[in-house]
Amino acid sequence: MGSSPTAPTSIMGTYQRFPVTLVRGKGCWVWDDSGKRYLDAVAGIATCSLGHSDKVLRDSLSKQLNKIQHISNLYKIQEQEELANWLVANSCADSVFFCNSGAEANEAAIKLARKYGNTKLNLNESIILSAKGSFHGRTLAAVSATGQPNYHKGFEPIVKGFKYFPYNNSDAFEALLLEIKSSRETVSAVLIEPLQGEGGVYPGELNFFKSLRNLCTKEKILLIFDEVQTGMGRTGTLWGYEQLGIEPDAFTVAKGLGGGHAIGALLVKNHANIFKPGDHASTFGGNPFACKAGLTVCKEIVKRNLLSNVQQRGHQLSEGLIELISKFPKELKEVRGLGLIQGLVLNQDTKISSKLIAETALQQKLLVVPAGANVIRIIPPLIIKKNEVNELLSRLESTLKLLFT
Repeated sequence: MGSSPTAPTSIMGTYQRFPVTLVRGKGCWVWDDSGKRYLDAVAGIATCSLGHSDKVLRDSLSKQLNKIQHISNLYKIQEQEELANWLVANSCADSVFFCNSGAEANEAAIKLARKYGNTKLNLNESIILSAKGSFHGRTLAAVSATGQPNYHKGFEPIVKGFKYFPYNNSDAFEALLLEIKSSRETVSAVLIEPLQGEGGVYPGELNFFKSLRNLCTKEKILLIFDEVQTGMGRTGTLWGYEQLGIEPDAFTVAKGLGGGHAIGALLVKNHANIFKPGDHASTFGGNPFACKAGLTVCKEIVKRNLLSNVQQRGHQLSEGLIELISKFPKELKEVRGLGLIQGLVLNQDTKISSKLIAETALQQKLLVVPAGANVIRIIPPLIIKKNEVNELLSRLESTLKLLFT
C-alpha cells in the first residue's frame, strides 16, 4: 500500500482518508505513489464515467484550454449552449441551469421549490418533503433536506421548511401529506432520489414512484429528482427516472456528467422554469472548460454504447455478488442496486463493518466504498470490461476471506 503523509498537513481535517496516495490512473486502474496498481470500483464516487485519463476526454479538454477556459455568464457561452441542447434533447427537460457540483444543483432546486411555492401557490412559506435515508449534499440547505439526522448534528439550527417520510412507503407519504394539510401548511415540492446511494443503495419501487407522481400532479407539487449519483448512465439508462416509468418536473445531475471534472446542473420542464434574471447565478457554473468535459462525456456514452455495457456488466456484477453471498451466508445478506451502482449488504449481526471491508480491500489492491455501516458500494467507471468485473469479484472474495474465515 502506498505511503501516507507523516508530516503535519495544512489540509483541514474534514475527511477520514484511506491510507493510500493515488497519483495516476488509466481506464479502471489507478496507481499509488509506490507504484502499486489498484482496480478502481469507486470512480471518484461515481464520477469518472469514462475512467481515468481517457484519451478522447484528454484531447478534447487540451483543445479547449488552447481555445478558452472561463469567461462569465455575463456573455453567451457556446460550449454551454451545446451541452444544454444535448441534455434537453436526451431528457424530459426543457431548460438547464449550470453550476459546479451536486450540492449546488440541489441548492438551486431548493430555491426553485421555494420560489414555486411563493409565486405559483401564493405562499409565504411552504414545505419541501424528502425521504428518510436520503443524501442531498453538504451545503446548509442541502444537508437540511438530507433525511439523516447524523448529518445535521453540530450544524443546528438547520434550515427550516423540510419534513421527511420513509422511502418507498406510499402510506406514510400520504399520511404526512394529510398531516401537513391539517396544520394549514402547504407542500411545494418533493425532493427525492430514484435510487438512494449514500443511504444504502436502495432502488426506488415502481408502485411507490407512480403513486408519488400522481399525488404530486393532483396537488400541484413539484416532483424533483436528485439524479446526482444515478444520472448519466449509472443505472443502465441515461437517467434514473427512466427505470421508474415516470418523469419528474425537474431533476439535478452532477458527478458522472463531467467525467471527473466539476460540473452540476438543474434541469427543468417548462412549467417549472420560473427563475428570472437575478434569481440565481454561479460564477464558474457552465464555464467553457467544464461544459466541454460534459459534452464529451455525453457524446462518448452514445458513441461507445456505454448504456448497454452498464446493463451487461451490471448484471454480471450482480450475479457475481449473489454468488459471494452463497459463499458467506452468515455474514452477507443481499445485493441491491441497478446497473453499475451495486450494494453488497452485510447481515445486521456481522461484526465486521463496511468501512473495515473497504480498508481490507486495499490489501487486495481493490477500491470500494461504504454506503453506511453495513453496505459495500461498488460504482466502477462505466467503461469497465467483463474481465475487469471478474477481477473485481475475485479481489472482493479474497478480501472477505481475510475477514470472515
